[in-house]
Amino acid sequence: MLDEMMAIEANGTWELVDPPRRSRPIGLKWVFKAKKDAAGLISKYKARLVAKGYVQRADVDFNQVFAPVSHLESVRLLLVHAANEGWSVHHMDVKSAFLNGELQEEVFVEQPPGFVLRGHERKVLRLMKALYGLRQAPCAWYAKLDSSLLGLGFKRSSSEHAVYLRGEGAHRLVVGVYIDDLVITGGNINDIDSFKLQMKGTFQMSDLGLQHYYLGLEVSQTPQGITLRQSAYAAKILQNTGLTGCNPTLIPMEPRLKLSKKSAAPAVDQTA
Repeated sequence: MLDEMMAIEANGTWELVDPPRRSRPIGLKWVFKAKKDAAGLISKYKARLVAKGYVQRADVDFNQVFAPVSHLESVRLLLVHAANEGWSVHHMDVKSAFLNGELQEEVFVEQPPGFVLRGHERKVLRLMKALYGLRQAPCAWYAKLDSSLLGLGFKRSSSEHAVYLRGEGAHRLVVGVYIDDLVITGGNINDIDSFKLQMKGTFQMSDLGLQHYYLGLEVSQTPQGITLRQSAYAAKILQNTGLTGCNPTLIPMEPRLKLSKKSAAPAVDQTA
């Protein structure tokens, strides 16, 4: 919680003001989450300060809310293209991404639970930048990231607005965006490293190196190619359905089952 508050204050997200007239500040709450890695093990614990955006009113507290993300099919296509070209695929994460979005509307929120300033209990916070939970937060963050990437010389894909391209030939650089996750690939490792430095100079970033896990996909990169798996996802399904201890089988059929015309089941009535 302290790390979250420090990130918010360092970002200049809000300012303490007197409560406005005829305006009801939006409440805040803490959300706690345990993040897991590709093996399903807990990698870190996170505390997120979230606005109660469900009380916001359209055309009063917000206007635009839509923000594009890369489709999973586009991510697979990007990985296939990288494997075909022999490129390495890297992964970066934007820390507290939504806090970078700049608001166009005037939004007031209550002081965070557990962090109310003594002597200023009646005051509220005027947001300068977005908070998680606000209806317009994804749109504000995408607008910020989009302008930053375009400023770095990237061009937005005409068929997938969350995929960006820069350079040609051996210096081609491709970036896929899914909210705060960036999948980066290209023909020159120096171009990738240069882009990482540019992003670190613009946002607070986590460089996760070669891509290993993304949106439930386990990615294995070797000189022979790129392999995708979803073993952790499959194990979770088995656990949820109570089939963890069952014996595996290669085909979804009862073993050593003999089929004959006499043992065949009656035809299914398709109109039933």
